Order: sequence, then C-alpha cells, then structure tokens
Amino acid sequence: MGILAYIAVGSNLANPLNQVTTAFNEIGNMSKSKLIKKSSCYSSSPLGYKDQPDFVNAVVSIETELSPHELLLELQMIESSHKRERSFPNAPRTLDLDILLYGDLRIDEPKLTIPHPRMHERTFVIFPLQEINENISVPPFGDIAKIAKGLDPENTKRITL
Repeated sequence: MGILAYIAVGSNLANPLNQVTTAFNEIGNMSKSKLIKKSSCYSSSPLGYKDQPDFVNAVVSIETELSPHELLLELQMIESSHKRERSFPNAPRTLDLDILLYGDLRIDEPKLTIPHPRMHERTFVIFPLQEINENISVPPFGDIAKIAKGLDPENTKRITL
C-alpha cells in the first residue's frame, strides 16, 4: 500500500480547463501511483504578478509508492509535456503541479518543501482540498475547516461544468 499524497493542479494559459482535466488523467497514469479523488475545478485571480489571465485550479489525491523526490520528478515531466516555462516567479503557466502533502512527511529542502509552505493562505488550494477531504489536518496549521473559515472566498469560485 502506498502513501496518500495531495497535489495542486493549476493553469492559466492555452485552454486552462483542458490543461487541468488532461493533467488529472496524466497524474492517474504515473508509475506506481493511483488517482484516488479529484476536486471540482475553481477559477481564481492571479497572485503576485497581476497582469495575466485568471487561473483554473483543482486538487487531486493519489496513492503512490514513489518517493517524494520521484513524485516531484514525475510531476515536472508532466508539466514539461504541457510546455511549462518558468520565466519568472508567479508567471502565467500552462500547467503547475505542486505536492501539497505526502502522508505525514515533512521536508524542507531548496527544491522541495512538504507540506507546501503557502497552501494555508491560498483559497484555490484549501477549498478544493477541503472538497475532497473535509477532515484533513494541514500541518502545522491544523483543521482544514478552520483554515478555510479564515480565508476570503471573494476571488475563488467553483466552476460548474
């Protein structure tokens, strides 16, 4: 049995809704991994660099036997297949895949931090994460319902398909 991990999926270029839903399938097809659950898609305003289109975001849970570093590499390969460019921080992107949680593991390295360091501040992560697991605790911030209650939902809306 593998580790339960949560991955944020986002896009704001080249048909973002299609980028995100295609990524669901690609994540589900990764080696040694199984897609468990996927959230609805959400529309959100950009953070940081504001002169760009809104994002489409979601969260998936997977069961994986990949190590955190192997998982990161697999996710980066999926991003590359979507022609992801890293031109500057918070730049527009075709696909962004971030490991949010990996079991109870904590990692703080230059290229990998788990739990994701800013996830508790981001409605476009917390709302879809809460949708797929309303009882999850986000270390070190605690209960997701409490975190969600403290966030302003103004710029994050569920997309109805």
